[in-house]
Amino acid sequence: MAVLVDANTKVICQGITGQQGTFYTEQALASGTQMVGGVRPGKGGSRHLGLPVFDAVQEAVDATGADASVIFVPPAHAAHAIHEAIEAGVPLIVCVTERIPVLDIVGVKRALASTNTRLLGPNCPGIITPNECRIGIMPQEIFRRGRIGIVSRTGTLTYEAVEQTTRANLGQSTCIGIGADPIQGMTFCDCMALFMDDDETEGVILIGEIGGEAEEEAADYLQANPSDKPVVAYVAGRFAPPGRRMGHAGAIIQHGTGGAEAKIEALRAAGVHIAESPVTIGTTMAQILVRG
Repeated sequence: MAVLVDANTKVICQGITGQQGTFYTEQALASGTQMVGGVRPGKGGSRHLGLPVFDAVQEAVDATGADASVIFVPPAHAAHAIHEAIEAGVPLIVCVTERIPVLDIVGVKRALASTNTRLLGPNCPGIITPNECRIGIMPQEIFRRGRIGIVSRTGTLTYEAVEQTTRANLGQSTCIGIGADPIQGMTFCDCMALFMDDDETEGVILIGEIGGEAEEEAADYLQANPSDKPVVAYVAGRFAPPGRRMGHAGAIIQHGTGGAEAKIEALRAAGVHIAESPVTIGTTMAQILVRG
């Protein structure tokens, strides 16, 4: 099993003819992902990378049966692309685009509330179920199919956790990048619920960072929904100065909230094992699983 995506997932790319859409569609095809088409208004009826191109998402879904879409559309138009996918009933949308205006995403969240569509992002690296499906920009070569679920707000540390679990012969069931913008689609809690219900996932790694309350909300979820599956967390930004944004739009400590120590304590109180350094994420999980 896996969560959200597997070998049967049919994916379209919105913005397929652009530089980024082209490059990452090629990468997805090379990894064996079922890329079934793309969307680029004005280029419907043509083909790109051997795939059919459509003018609208609904046309693409009707013709291909797509159940996932990855969005490589410039910030000014990305929210419209997400809305179009929502209206077409696409079950999973992965929005890689960053710097989308906050008010645009507020509108997206309102639209999602009355649907069954799930959104990863915006400003996220995507999702991978190794050897089955790759949606987004994560590097396929460091992944190995296995038993650890990974969910992260930060791309670079996601790859670090993946490489470490691969080296430890644990591998990954599914790896999810939820993005780090202040307003986003799927949350830590949403992903935790999926991993806890997945038979293949034996442990979960959560990579958080300063800013917002996502990690505290995950801690509350784990308190209310205890599981035998171990959770290891690393929270980046322990030494970040208050009021200074660190990398991501949501990574900022303001008004005494969003600090790493508070997040770590909340997670620890929920029974989460804390990796004290980014280089010990994989070994921390391996040691816990050995101890049983």
